[in-house]
Amino acid sequence: MKPIVEQQPTNIRGLQKFVLYTRKTCAMIAAIAQGFYLVYRHRLYKDPNNSQNTRYVQYFCRQLCKVFNIEVQVHGNIPRETALWVGNHVSWLDVAVFGSGARVFFLAKAEIEQWPLLGKLAKGGGTLFIKRGSGDSLRIREQITGFLKQDIPVLFFPEATTSDGRSIKKVHGRILGAAIEAGKPVQICLICYVNQAGELDLVAPFIDDISFAAHVKNVLEMPKVTAHLLALPAIDVTGHTVETLTPLVQEKMLSGLKELQLKVLKKPH
Repeated sequence: MKPIVEQQPTNIRGLQKFVLYTRKTCAMIAAIAQGFYLVYRHRLYKDPNNSQNTRYVQYFCRQLCKVFNIEVQVHGNIPRETALWVGNHVSWLDVAVFGSGARVFFLAKAEIEQWPLLGKLAKGGGTLFIKRGSGDSLRIREQITGFLKQDIPVLFFPEATTSDGRSIKKVHGRILGAAIEAGKPVQICLICYVNQAGELDLVAPFIDDISFAAHVKNVLEMPKVTAHLLALPAIDVTGHTVETLTPLVQEKMLSGLKELQLKVLKKPH
């Protein structure tokens, strides 16, 4: 009888986990369906980068954060002035988190455009796509310059890849030239995922060789996570070149992330 008694709690926990996963999966599908409804109901696809559309992007991002059990906490104020936004990159979840706090459009890698459902939804929501290492950055920079001149804010991830959230990888600054050419500031905003123990969360980062589908499953099963956002003072680009602006952005991102971690982690790294 003893093995049966020990096995029962395990079976119950497994059932509870399955029910929770199923419930969150249904909620995620419902949120995506609602996103498509917004795109087609308000015809966002006809003019996807209209600055007025960012309110719909923000609403959708907030719904996604609820689905993934992510509470977004903003430290200080999120500016509303037009700027080229820069964020550290930890996960595909970053878009939902940054989009919850700031009304911006996003620059994402071209592969995302090919993702089932989410790719079309992102495109309808005004996301710009770039092919890394293909010379596409010049065209994208010119496009972003045009947006900034029309007071349309864009956020991109200058690290070009995700990290575990402990620090900042090398900043690639070519697209920062869009802010210089448009005469708009660079607005750095940093994110830190914290678990219920007050430690840096290890589930949210989309790193190593895990597949997207497997990571989505892990995220749906993860306990509540708090995503902390900190917007730094905007950088005036007057007098800067890409060569001088890039190391400055790198320095500010490093010091800003350290400042945020000191605020929100029990044991800062």
